[in-house]
Amino acid sequence: MTPHNLFLVSLSIGEPPVSQLLAMDTGSPLTWVNYKPCSGCHPSSATTSLFDPLKSTTYNPLSCDSSYCDLSIEGKCDLRKQCEYTIRYLVETSNAGDLATEKLSFGTSDDGLTSISSVVIGCGHKFIGGLQLDGILKLGFSKVSLVSNISKKISYCTGDITDPNYIYNKLILGDGTQIEGDSTPMEIYGSNYYVTLETISVGDKVLAMDKNIFKRTSDRGGVVIDSGTTYMQLKRGAFEALKVEVENYINGKLEKFYYKDYLCYEGKVNPDLQGFHMVKLHLAGGVEVVLDIGSMFQQLGNEIFCMAVELTKDDNIIGMMAQQHYNVAYDLTTMKIHFLRTDYELLDN
Repeated sequence: MTPHNLFLVSLSIGEPPVSQLLAMDTGSPLTWVNYKPCSGCHPSSATTSLFDPLKSTTYNPLSCDSSYCDLSIEGKCDLRKQCEYTIRYLVETSNAGDLATEKLSFGTSDDGLTSISSVVIGCGHKFIGGLQLDGILKLGFSKVSLVSNISKKISYCTGDITDPNYIYNKLILGDGTQIEGDSTPMEIYGSNYYVTLETISVGDKVLAMDKNIFKRTSDRGGVVIDSGTTYMQLKRGAFEALKVEVENYINGKLEKFYYKDYLCYEGKVNPDLQGFHMVKLHLAGGVEVVLDIGSMFQQLGNEIFCMAVELTKDDNIIGMMAQQHYNVAYDLTTMKIHFLRTDYELLDN
C-alpha cells in the first residue's frame, strides 16, 4: 500500500525559469527543491530536471547571519558560513541542504505567468525516502511561508487524486481565491492548520467514541487538515469505531486480505461497495465533510482494496483523500476554512 498520492503543483524556479513539480503541503515547515548536486534525488517526471543554482541569476544563498537562519529546521552553519537545514517526515523521508532565496513563477488562469522574488527556500542536496519528488511547496503558516508573506487566502480543489490524467485540479493564491461553501473555525499551532472535529457518522449512525480524542491538550493532539498527507489518520478510539462499522458491512460478503495494519479485502471498490453509507466528518460550525467510497477506500491492483484510514498515536489528520471533490479555502483574515463540494469541471468553467 503506497499512501503517497499527492497534489503536485507545476511552477518554475530561478532565472531563466526551470520547470518543477512540487508537492503541495499545508503542513511542511519549509518550501524546498532538490538542487544539483544531490544525493538520492530523482526528478519527479520526464519533463523536469534537477535545478542547477549556478545557472540561475536570482539564486542567493543565505549566510548564518540572516534572520531566516534562526527559522531553519535543525539548522546549523557549515564551513562556508552558509545556513543549513534538515527536515524529517513521518514516512521515513528527509531532505537536507542550504537555505537560499530564489524566484518562483506560477501560471495564471489567463495562461500568463506571475513571479514572486526572494522567496526563502531550502536547496536540497540530500534526499532520503521512496518518494520521487522535485520538492515541497509549503503552504503552512510561518515567517517564511507564501501564505504569510504573499497571500492571506488560498484555495485548492481536487477530483480523484489517484488519476494522473485529471486536469481540473487547481491551486489559487491571493486574488481570485475561491472562498465558497460552509466555514469552520481554524487555529494555527506551529505551521499546521487545526480544526474542531466533533464527531464521525456513517449513514445516519453517529459513531460511539470519546469526543476528547479529537481535542488538543497540553500542546498535543487535535485535528490537522493537511494536503501533504494522503490518508486520514485517527487515534485508536475513533479508528476502531470506524473500522468496526466497515467490518460490519463487508464481513461475510468479501474475504479479508491481511496487509500490515490496514483493513483490506479481496474485491473492487466499484462495484462491491456501492451500497456502503457515506461517512461524514462533523466539524464545528455545522460543516459536514462527506466521504464517498472513493475517499474512504483505495483500490490496490485489480482485486485488493483497503480502507484509506491509518491508526496514529499523534495528531488526527484529515488528509487529501478525505478532501477529494471539495474546494477547500483557507482565509487567514477570518481564521476560517471553507468547504464546498462541487463538480470541478463546472467550477473551472
